[in-house]
Order: sequence, then C-alpha cells, then structure tokens
Amino acid sequence: MISIIVAVADNGAIGQDSRLLWHLPLDMKRFKELTTGHTVIMGRNTYESLPKGALPNRKNIVLSRQPGAAFPGCAVFPSLQEALENCSKDKEVYLIGGASVYEAGLKLADRIDFTRVYHAFPKADTFFPAFDPEEWNETERRDFPADDRHAYPFSFITYMRK
Repeated sequence: MISIIVAVADNGAIGQDSRLLWHLPLDMKRFKELTTGHTVIMGRNTYESLPKGALPNRKNIVLSRQPGAAFPGCAVFPSLQEALENCSKDKEVYLIGGASVYEAGLKLADRIDFTRVYHAFPKADTFFPAFDPEEWNETERRDFPADDRHAYPFSFITYMRK
C-alpha cells in the first residue's frame, strides 16, 4: 500500500521556506499514529526541515539526486521508483513530502490521508499538486473546529483510489 499523507490549505499551500504554515496538534498526532512502524519517503528539503532528523520508529528514506548524499538514520535513493522497489516487501509506505515527491507519487498512490486546513496562506511557496477527484473515493471524513490549540478549522479526509 502506497499512501500520501499531507495537510493542505484552502489555496493548496503546504509550506513556506521549507516549513509548515500551521501548528495543529491533532494533525501531528494523526501523522505519528499512521506512519509509526512503517516506511516514510521524503525529499531532501522535507528531511532537512525535520527538527530532529530521521523520524523515530520508522524506516526513513530520502530522495536525492546528489551523488554520495547521506542523511543520518536514512536510506537514500535517487528516484521514487528506486525507493519503492527497495520497499516492495513493506506493508505500508507513506510519502510525506515535499511537493515533487507528492507529484511523482500521485499516480502511484493507493490512498491519500488528507488534512484540509480551512484557511488560505498567501505567502506560501510550496503547494500540493492538483489531483483528479474522479480518480478517488472519499471513504472517511472527520471535521474539527478551531479551538484553543488549533488556530484553524480542519478535516481529516481519507481518499482511496477507485
């Protein structure tokens, strides 16, 4: 199973200056619950944005075309295809960003674990690629209002490929 896990603002934004645009504790908790014990594949910029490097209790893979690139606690592959070939025996593989990894993975993914953040971020510089809703079935949705820990309302939406 190849899954994309992503949080996307109303304007398609996913980041700015290689950082997240919001802090939603429930979204971070969901990310950890879904990905722990599985393989995560990310681009170099996503890896470099992680505060403590490789994510614990997960097989971490970084995509980099830079010859000899090394990232502590991670396997490195030059392409998503090569990384996925290396993960063929893994039960669940999560693509965790950034935009180019998502774009390459959209045609391969079986599921999207999508967080919709109901706010637009005009200064964002990184965006989730458009995807055809006709190719996906929404199988689950949970809505959350803004509150004292979450500045914006948001929804967890699961899409499965038709």
